[in-house]
Amino acid sequence: MADQLNLKSPITHFAVTGVLDRGCEFEGKLSFQGTVRISGMFRGDIFTPDTLIIGEGARIQANVEAGTVIISGEFSGSVRARHRVEIHQPAIFKGDILTPSLRVEEGVIFEGSSKMVTQPAAPGKSSIAN
Repeated sequence: MADQLNLKSPITHFAVTGVLDRGCEFEGKLSFQGTVRISGMFRGDIFTPDTLIIGEGARIQANVEAGTVIISGEFSGSVRARHRVEIHQPAIFKGDILTPSLRVEEGVIFEGSSKMVTQPAAPGKSSIAN
């Protein structure tokens, strides 16, 4: 299998390229490269080949297509991640996840479904084959 995914990319040292901090609200479509941290309110669609961090205190209603998604806040919607999804306490997740790697920390509230895939599509392309 020459085309295996590298699921061990480090998550400890993120150079954050954008921030939507507490007290901020945004509605619409957000596309970016690099790492963006959202700790405020967001409603809409998010597209990135890179990393989205949803911080503690965030309230997100979105459809997300990303490389890696790390959630510590409140999320409602769908997540399609090319590499992995991590959900950390005190997160509240309501929705659907499609990813090759999923980590849900003890104490997280998870209401929804998850589907593990070995070859997800790049953001913007459908990879669900039922």
